[in-house]
Amino acid sequence: MDNWPTTFEEARILQEQLRADVITTDDLGEVNTVAGVDAGYEGEQARAAVVVLAFPSLEPLDYAVAYRPAPFPYVPGFLSFREAPAALAALDELRIRPDLLLCDGQGIAHPRRFGIACHIGLLAGIPAIGCAKSLLTGHAGPVPDERGAHVALTYRGEPIGAVLRTRVGTKPLYISVGHRISLPTALQYVMACVTKYRLPETTRAADKLASHGIVPVLARPGASGVQQTLL
Repeated sequence: MDNWPTTFEEARILQEQLRADVITTDDLGEVNTVAGVDAGYEGEQARAAVVVLAFPSLEPLDYAVAYRPAPFPYVPGFLSFREAPAALAALDELRIRPDLLLCDGQGIAHPRRFGIACHIGLLAGIPAIGCAKSLLTGHAGPVPDERGAHVALTYRGEPIGAVLRTRVGTKPLYISVGHRISLPTALQYVMACVTKYRLPETTRAADKLASHGIVPVLARPGASGVQQTLL
């Protein structure tokens, strides 16, 4: 990508510049498709996968995989600079443009309020939710062990997301705004994408494809996924 940062200082400055463009209120139309975004690795290459599901049925409709060099090492708070180029390339290869993205990572629940869900959502121009499996920053009280229960995630008194229990007896998820969606709406969509597992079906499908090479069975005849291996 043109003008992609090459140092952590450049990356930090770009995060601080772009966070002002993140929209944290609802600016999404009718949602008929949702997509999971995740990445795995082959050496120093990021292998990003996007799987598009029909909403609310959650049937797989389309998918794409793209490979790009991972120019940054894994450092918390800078994940998007390692994975976003591949994720954006995969989004470009889709036949069906999703109405909403659920990204495996943080949105504004980030030290500089600009996690990977913000970065991908902003650059792709698609509403996005950060749906992370672990805490990056902030504090929260205990979450009741009930499906759909959630508590506020805050940093220095500022709300930055929510800790959400998607399934009884499992660890919660960390939900935050990525772009063009409010937190209450984000929580509703995440829960609508959860079936009998801890993770939403969007995340499960994208993880299977990115990390394990398991291709989803598409629901509509004639649809086809794309695997791209450009460097």
